Amino acid sequence: MGTTGCTDLMMLLHRTGHALETELTARLAEIGLTPRARCVLSTALDADLTQTEIADVISIDKTTMVVTMDALESAGHAERRPSPTDRRARVVVVTEQGRAIVAKADEVYRDVVGSVLGSLPADERSGLVNGLTRLVEGRLSTPVACEKPPRKRALRHAVG
Repeated sequence: MGTTGCTDLMMLLHRTGHALETELTARLAEIGLTPRARCVLSTALDADLTQTEIADVISIDKTTMVVTMDALESAGHAERRPSPTDRRARVVVVTEQGRAIVAKADEVYRDVVGSVLGSLPADERSGLVNGLTRLVEGRLSTPVACEKPPRKRALRHAVG
């Protein structure tokens, strides 16, 4: 690629993220799930979390969470049950059918990510993942104030 700098890093991250997300979306569609739905189900497994708590953990807005939960409930993968501690809140409970689909989805996820990382030399794999993790948890963990920030796409958080 051309010159080095922030723009190139941003584009490399954007292109790799988009390509990975597209591949995961296509592969998960084969079993009737989206990356976001997989993420919600994986996060909800045995966690006793409310919709709001799950949305916070996986960085999606409340409206997107409601739409995702509506789809998961319609498909029989999850249920909203009253919280034992807050009668206004709903805890997300993964059904047996949901557990089966998330197990398949996790297998797809591991296969795709394993293939992607496997395409790198062994000595580069952990460095890439460790470096990105440090950036996300450190220097890039808090977005700076911006008058017109770029639209934050719904994160298809990789819980795996």
